[in-house]
Amino acid sequence: MLIENPVRTPNLMNELTAVWLDSVKATHTFLSEDNIDELIPFVQTGLQTISKLIVAYELNRAVGFIGIEDDKIEMLFVQSDCIGIGVGKSLISEAIDKYNVQYVDVNEQNPNAAAFYQHFNFITFERTDFDEQGNPFPILKMRLEYKKEV
Repeated sequence: MLIENPVRTPNLMNELTAVWLDSVKATHTFLSEDNIDELIPFVQTGLQTISKLIVAYELNRAVGFIGIEDDKIEMLFVQSDCIGIGVGKSLISEAIDKYNVQYVDVNEQNPNAAAFYQHFNFITFERTDFDEQGNPFPILKMRLEYKKEV
């Protein structure tokens, strides 16, 4: 079940931060523990301030979320034990169909994420050598080439 723009209670923010942390540890193996710790405040601020937040639930437990600002996916994370079962697909499909997202940035060192977005017809149009925090983690800037029926 997807819940759009839920009330951002402290409990929900803690739950989504835990989803993010679990997901990042499973998928962003290029990040050190220190890198991850440094990102937590950015994630928490982003969760509080992102204009559109959609949370995926399974058995009354948050298992993923997507954050959208204007026409860009700013964050999409899925609990590691739910990767590959359609949670991410549900979130991105909702974002494309309902919110007309067109853009996403992906860490180049996370090829599974890039492949996931490519499956939904996102293509790389630019590459940067550094992430938004100035760290040497290259970013692939992707845009939706056309909507794909899935």
